[in-house]
Amino acid sequence: MSSRALFFFALLAFSAVSCFAENEEEPGLVMDFYKDSCPQAEDVIREQVKLLYKRHKNTAFSWLRNIFHDCAVQSCDASLLLDSTRRSLSEKEMDRSFGMRNFRYIEEIKEALERECPGVVSCSDILVLSAREGVVRLGGPFIPLKTGRRDGRRSRAEILEQYLPDHNESMSTVLEKFADMGIDTPGLVALLGAHSVGRTHCVKLVHRLYPEVDPQLNPDHVGHMLKKCPDAIPDPKAVQYVRNDRGTPMIFDNNYYRNILDNKGLMMVDHQLATDKRTKPYVKKMAKSQDYFFKEFSRAFTILSENNPLTGTKGEIRQQCNVANKIHD
Repeated sequence: MSSRALFFFALLAFSAVSCFAENEEEPGLVMDFYKDSCPQAEDVIREQVKLLYKRHKNTAFSWLRNIFHDCAVQSCDASLLLDSTRRSLSEKEMDRSFGMRNFRYIEEIKEALERECPGVVSCSDILVLSAREGVVRLGGPFIPLKTGRRDGRRSRAEILEQYLPDHNESMSTVLEKFADMGIDTPGLVALLGAHSVGRTHCVKLVHRLYPEVDPQLNPDHVGHMLKKCPDAIPDPKAVQYVRNDRGTPMIFDNNYYRNILDNKGLMMVDHQLATDKRTKPYVKKMAKSQDYFFKEFSRAFTILSENNPLTGTKGEIRQQCNVANKIHD
């Protein structure tokens, strides 16, 4: 065999090995990622969520909000959970994260998993799966999700506002930011259906009440809002809030859509969702059919949960969810 032919076969062999190594290194997200390394992982998370929900029902809202605030900011890598350090500010301390709490319960789930399978399950998978189980606790659909995410090592606070939609932004801006994650218009409408549960702090809605009441608000709802938010400049630390859905505040259902069509949406994004010609048809469809809402929510939730994750050898498995691991030289 000539030297040229030997070189050609060697090159082919090298290419095959390189491709194999690349595939081995970055397997991506898969269903039941922990089936061998920690087969009980998802069951542990489910049971912990059940226990915590039984003790503190509001935790379910926190878990649901966690996945949006983490995965919408460039990557599902649990950067949201990192505390501030001397060099970087935590995402938890940004204005867009106002009202977020109960992060300690993520840590409780992590501790339970560490007892079963030390150093195996990532905080980013815990964050995503606890949100999934929170939806179930509130009466929503069970959503099969892939796992295998790894944890980032840095806060993304400096770019948070660039990625995370604000409740007062135009619908065009909100649609654009969701589209950047691969979430289409019905998906956006469905994800905002998470406002079916939980509550909104007065800080986020007083601009619709003072100095004058927004004429677009349903007059029958205004009295309740004014009672709950009696101050034009509310104390951010005070427990002053309005339930997102007075009818079924603890049930994940399609009542939200009927409310916003009746001009009872608390925030501007709720009002815009029901009036913008691009989103209103889907709002009306979800108001009529909970099955359609659940189907679209499950689809969009899955896309959100798979937004640019760290997998393979990227990132790390944090020992504690609020602190990146120490690197030893």
